[in-house]
Amino acid sequence: MGQEVRRISDAGAHVAAVAVTATFSQMAFAERLGITFPLLSDWGGATAEAYGVRYDVWKGHEGLAKRSLFVIDRAGTIRYRWVTDDALVIPDLDEPHRILRELGEAPSDPAPDAEGGP
Repeated sequence: MGQEVRRISDAGAHVAAVAVTATFSQMAFAERLGITFPLLSDWGGATAEAYGVRYDVWKGHEGLAKRSLFVIDRAGTIRYRWVTDDALVIPDLDEPHRILRELGEAPSDPAPDAEGGP
């Protein structure tokens, strides 16, 4: 995740995460995992509702956000949207990176992995 965040940030784009949890919980989570991008609290679920990613009920809990990923351009237009009902599924990041390249906000070449390869 850190390499992806650097890749996006180096290109002039920004990463933020939004969760339906309290700010103090997010601060502890970020500290424990060394997260360097903003973790925003959507305690009431209004943002999840507005973006169409709010569960009615998930595993007995109401109003939680679905795992989702958005690319939003500088004008505030959603250019890419990925949502899953299965919280264990992780998104493929190739398509969001392609969209960022089209917007001129990401490098055209894939970032090398830890061993120097693509």
